[in-house]
Amino acid sequence: MFMAEWLNGVDVVWQYFILFFLALAPWIDVFLVIPLGIAGGLSPIGVGIIGFAGNILTILLLCLFFRQFDAWRERRRRRRGQDRPSKRTTRAKYLWERYGLPALAIVAPIAVGTDIAAILALSVGSTRIRVLAWMGISLALWSIALAIGSVYGFEYMEWI
Repeated sequence: MFMAEWLNGVDVVWQYFILFFLALAPWIDVFLVIPLGIAGGLSPIGVGIIGFAGNILTILLLCLFFRQFDAWRERRRRRRGQDRPSKRTTRAKYLWERYGLPALAIVAPIAVGTDIAAILALSVGSTRIRVLAWMGISLALWSIALAIGSVYGFEYMEWI
């Protein structure tokens, strides 16, 4: 809870900016940002919106610049002499064939993070619009669930 205590020492506007930039950072999803903001005493609605906005902006940027990222990744793989796909790519394609984009989007925040899931979905051929839509739906649902769960969970544990 050190981070939540540190956030309390900062002006409220800056607290929201810090949470937004944490949510914007790759590999930091709503699972960290929303409970952290609520534990810091911020509005659950505001924290949910900020967490969602930061994460969806990351997904939007990934969707916009995926072609450049994919070309860079291909050059890097060739330079390293990797002829076959990585284990991660093979597993992603298996999950894709088995469950598809909607399921991947729903479990992404728990399993691998929304940014990695978006890259995986784009890598296996999903359109940018579908990835953005499904990740947005997933992030909205998880943001609401985490905000509600954090409020009641912290109250139950008497942390707030």
